[in-house]
Amino acid sequence: MQFTIGQAEFLDTLSAVSNIVPTRTPLPIIGNLMLVADNDALQVSATDLDLSVTMNVAASVDKAGTVTLPAKKLTDMIRALPASPVRVKGKNEHITIECESSHFKVHGLPADDFPSFPELNFDAGLTVTAGTVEKLAAHTRFAASTEDTRPILNGVLWELENEKMQMVATNGHRLARYILPASNGSSGTSQSVIVAPKALAQVGRIFAPDDELKVAMDERQIGFKGDRGVVFSRLIEGPYPNYEQVIPVDNDKLARADKERLMAALRRMAVMASDQTHRVRLSIDEDTMRFHVSTPDVGEASDEIPCTYEGDPIDIGFNANYLLEVLRYVDTDEVEITFKAPERAAILRPTGDDQDTYLCLVMPLRLQE
Repeated sequence: MQFTIGQAEFLDTLSAVSNIVPTRTPLPIIGNLMLVADNDALQVSATDLDLSVTMNVAASVDKAGTVTLPAKKLTDMIRALPASPVRVKGKNEHITIECESSHFKVHGLPADDFPSFPELNFDAGLTVTAGTVEKLAAHTRFAASTEDTRPILNGVLWELENEKMQMVATNGHRLARYILPASNGSSGTSQSVIVAPKALAQVGRIFAPDDELKVAMDERQIGFKGDRGVVFSRLIEGPYPNYEQVIPVDNDKLARADKERLMAALRRMAVMASDQTHRVRLSIDEDTMRFHVSTPDVGEASDEIPCTYEGDPIDIGFNANYLLEVLRYVDTDEVEITFKAPERAAILRPTGDDQDTYLCLVMPLRLQE
């Protein structure tokens, strides 16, 4: 093996791929990256057995070859080099890396031991841009659960039907749903899969927003393939909860407020809120949204912002952090919130043309008397 590559391009590729490598693994080969040099290109691959990634980058290849090298050591090594061409050469598992006056010798592991990637039929796959996948995922994956009690909620539901695609995520206390038209070959199909948020995040790291991807899937795997590389992920198996049943359709109280002012007030309240519940009380009437926090042994805080409101006054409690996370992904300057009662879920939406695109549900917290 012998190739030359720019330090910045090499580091960008290693950084994008190596983040999935587990810090501890009983299989030493999983801690390595596989490098394949051929046809004036370098392929860098990583896997944690559930998620597998390959990224392509241009390189000047003098001699084709394949090797696996320790992911962290290699990335740290290239990061520490000056911004000059990096020369990599060697035989079998013994590799030399040179850049200006720097010289390293690295010992790898046999490439034959590196796990093979899944085989999916991309020719029959869905065509979509990476930006579409990232937009759907970014607006929803934050709401997925991170606990092990219900593994099905650790994933993001991706539904394709009736000329639209949508992603949904929930942890049982909040829910996010984002819908986009499916002008990408999915018309007439009806599919749903549950994808790990880590895999969706990796698609955003590997591909540029305008990159065209082929998306293929079977009962256990999903793959995203483009010119820059490929991402494979094991699907989360099992029936996803019927989330539509928990989305209220009879909320009859409507508040509209400036998103940035609302977020600023919530951040101030969060400082004094309980570390366990993060509870904040919202009291809303005709033209004012008031906030109040009372935490034993800590103190109290209050604030208010103007709003427009239709309906009877309401006092309702929320986890301030949940509201802030939802608001971060609302793309309009104004946010709309609908309520039914203090013990019923609230719905947050953007205003204007995006109203039917994005929906977030937040369950209330019981207020202390």
